[in-house]
Amino acid sequence: METVAKPWPALWALVLGFFMILVDSTIVSVANPKIMEGLRTDINSVIWVTSAYLLAYAVPLLVTGRMGDKYGPKKLYLIGLSVFTLASLWCGFSGSIGMLILARAVQGFGAAMMTPQTMAVITRIFAPDKRGPAMGFWGATAGVAMLVGPILGGVLVDGLGWEWIFFVNVPVGVVAFVMASRLVPVLKTHNHKFDLLGVALSSVGLFLLVFGIQEGEKYKWGTIAGPISVWGMIVAGIVILGLFVGWQAVTRGEALVPLHLFKVRNFSLANLAITTMGFSITAMSLPLFFYYQLVRGMSPTQSALMMIPMALFSGVLAPFVGKLVDIVNPRFVAFTGFILMAVSLLWTASLMSPDTPIWLFLLPSGLLGIASSGIWAPLSTTATRNLGPREAGAGAGIYNTTRQIGAVLGSAAIAALISARLAAEMPAGASQGANGVSGQLPAFLQAGFSTAMGQSIILPAAGVVLGAAVAILFAKPRPVEAIYAEYADQPSSADRRH
Repeated sequence: METVAKPWPALWALVLGFFMILVDSTIVSVANPKIMEGLRTDINSVIWVTSAYLLAYAVPLLVTGRMGDKYGPKKLYLIGLSVFTLASLWCGFSGSIGMLILARAVQGFGAAMMTPQTMAVITRIFAPDKRGPAMGFWGATAGVAMLVGPILGGVLVDGLGWEWIFFVNVPVGVVAFVMASRLVPVLKTHNHKFDLLGVALSSVGLFLLVFGIQEGEKYKWGTIAGPISVWGMIVAGIVILGLFVGWQAVTRGEALVPLHLFKVRNFSLANLAITTMGFSITAMSLPLFFYYQLVRGMSPTQSALMMIPMALFSGVLAPFVGKLVDIVNPRFVAFTGFILMAVSLLWTASLMSPDTPIWLFLLPSGLLGIASSGIWAPLSTTATRNLGPREAGAGAGIYNTTRQIGAVLGSAAIAALISARLAAEMPAGASQGANGVSGQLPAFLQAGFSTAMGQSIILPAAGVVLGAAVAILFAKPRPVEAIYAEYADQPSSADRRH
């Protein structure tokens, strides 16, 4: 452990960049209708703007956490921040949907280099008895960023155009780079070898799974080209991911995913719970903003303002929750948060009709903010509490990877479900028209579209119910002194294999 005298300035510098990359996970959701209009594309294509970012963000996280251990978290963070900022500029200047998707993928890779470093640095520079508030602040930043994204996006889209949701990252990225250069300490590095076969298996498997799920409805869950079918891609993705896990268990080199970490009950459960959270928080925003803008005729700014109660409650309560989880068993806090989030999403779904008074949506929005504040900090604290300093990079990489995998699958699954429910609930042939529409739908299509969006929100609600079932199984946290005494006597994961 490499505690520093004043760790909080370093944390502030890191979370500025962390906040920015998480805002970009959700900021596009409110701009989707305008991007569809500006680049003349459809719902399924525009959702790939989010999915490409999330996929390129998720896949490299396992190896970028190790790269931070080997080359230094500060160095990797600054390189990633540079890539992210330049890719943001590229996104803003994109003139076609294909170019925008490609630029977003590069942006996601930059984010993947940054994210594990923030969590690893917290684990290494804060003393164990001071880490709860720091990790709570980190978790709160994640929660608030994913809720603030749509609000900021709405203001920028209406005021300056959809391109500015990307251009705004450039000055923020420059400030974050200067702050991190000056305030983040240079930490001791650890030698690591990289599991290239593991990287290949995880990348290919995840891509096949996500592509199959998201594009399934487009190809009617049948043939894509020649012998390639949707279900074939999904099954192949699952099989390859299974091979990846098997390879991690038998490789004699340094595994990309140290499976021994999953013997720790709370680490395993926290990773599963954050996967459900990433899935649900990503999936819920797409049908919600399509409803606000295409059924209720709201501008991006007006629809984003519907999220203010959520962001306000989450931002105010999150710091208190961060302190609370050092005192109270985190499982009770997280379980309550998940249950309240499920209630808020089902409440929102029940309100989705063309003539519901719009102010009623502010009530479940506020409840969603309260719920969110009780989830992020308890999960991140539970996941990292049992990590020793040698495992910081790998553990942070795994935790962030599982969250992003959840987000990728949420984006893909909600895209498939929206397409299916539009086909089922709207008049014959009308769902294709709604797919490429900009502006408010004709009155005769609004009821079916509202029903389809409400039914789609049940999917993220089911996700957080699963999260609640996982959270209640958390074991009582062990004293940090015992954990660090245990790690002091143990070899590193690489040493265990020899």
